Amino acid sequence: MGGERITYGQLVSMSLAAYTRIGALGLPTDARIAVHANKSIGTVALIVACLAGRRPFLLPSTELGVAATGSLLAKAECSDVLTVVPDPEYATGDRVHLIDRTPIDGLSIADAGEPLDGSPDDIAFLLTTSGSTGLPKIVPLSFGAVDRFVDWAVSRFGIGPGTSVLNYAPFNFDLCLLDIRATLKVGATTVMVEPERATNGKYLAELLRANEVDIVQSVPMMFRLLADAYRGEPFTSVRHVIMTGDKVPPRLLGQLPGLFPNATLYNIYGCTETNDSFLHEIDVATDDAAALPIGRPLPGVDAVVVDENDHVLHGPATGELLVSTPFQTTGYLDVNGTAKFVALEDGPRRYFRSGDMVRRDADGVYTLLGRNDLQVKVRGTRVNLAEIEQVLLDHGRVVEAAAVGVPDDLAGVRIHAVVRGSRPPLDVMALREHCRLRLPRAALPAAYQLVDQALPMTSTGKVDRKVIIRDLLNRS
Repeated sequence: MGGERITYGQLVSMSLAAYTRIGALGLPTDARIAVHANKSIGTVALIVACLAGRRPFLLPSTELGVAATGSLLAKAECSDVLTVVPDPEYATGDRVHLIDRTPIDGLSIADAGEPLDGSPDDIAFLLTTSGSTGLPKIVPLSFGAVDRFVDWAVSRFGIGPGTSVLNYAPFNFDLCLLDIRATLKVGATTVMVEPERATNGKYLAELLRANEVDIVQSVPMMFRLLADAYRGEPFTSVRHVIMTGDKVPPRLLGQLPGLFPNATLYNIYGCTETNDSFLHEIDVATDDAAALPIGRPLPGVDAVVVDENDHVLHGPATGELLVSTPFQTTGYLDVNGTAKFVALEDGPRRYFRSGDMVRRDADGVYTLLGRNDLQVKVRGTRVNLAEIEQVLLDHGRVVEAAAVGVPDDLAGVRIHAVVRGSRPPLDVMALREHCRLRLPRAALPAAYQLVDQALPMTSTGKVDRKVIIRDLLNRS
């Protein structure tokens, strides 16, 4: 990262030094701590040290503001903050500890003592949700849940010594369980993207080629950046392309085989609470680009579809997805979120209410339709904003699109479409006609805004609708 390359021997020395220095702080081993998720090799060593010490640790997003981060740390009851960055923005005071990653001369693994005993149910990671509806929820993941996921990922994608895996996601994002945790377990190579250059398509392309990356997992935004920077030289080393976290625009999907001619393409679905749950191997020639399936449940995963009255639906069905995985949390740290985890009448498994609407066909293949919280009412008619966005993206010249509901005194909600198109500029009248032919009247956007810049994104690479709504309201 940033030109810095280290071997496993060097990482062990750095992690052992961090382990020793954390131990010298005298913190109770069962105390929750926070690790400043600065994306660096030093932070990886810090994470490895915490795992070796079986210390439950929170990874808060570095994108959170000072006040929100303080509230999150208090909610998690984190006693102390560990960092490799002097004076991290969000944390000050006596309980912030700068941990030196410099190896200690003469220190060996034997000096760390016998491996600590513990249960697979002990908490390892404390991840957070995206926080789209306020302060992020805290998601504890046990050592056993993480290990089961890692074992699946290693087997499914053939990760081993000599495999090179790109890490695009921030450290607080659950994608890192494959990018880094699975990679380290088997002695593979992690290629970390520098956060300050994460939106530079040319840099990303050079990084893939220089490191002969085998596996690329990311949100569609990163693949769009690569497509925009493409100059005719494909990424021939890549053998697995894994897209997750958001819908894939049809235009981008059609570009992927040219970018990655030797790769198998996948659409993967999961939530922070359950980790990956569904996998679909994409066939660009036959798949419906406008409604790309999320596929079938992973081994050990059970999925059910329920109607609006929570009745379980069998066979072909459309409704809300409930899912239970071997990799999931037992519940949020805050007991107020337990309603999202339910038991069904026919067994002891706990299911997570995803909030996602899906369609299951006669072959048992699932397709994501959108969020049930992305439904708004326009003059009394229920409208799904995700479906509007998909129609906008089906237009051959649309690169990005967002549909948001803006409060309106007359209609209750007025739909506003924000669209970025390819050159030359889009014709708004043509875009209106495109939508008129494909959407019911209540779902037609009342206003269209064409923009030249990329739409605002959350830290997880999804369109940030809150920022778009705020900007729209500030304009009115």
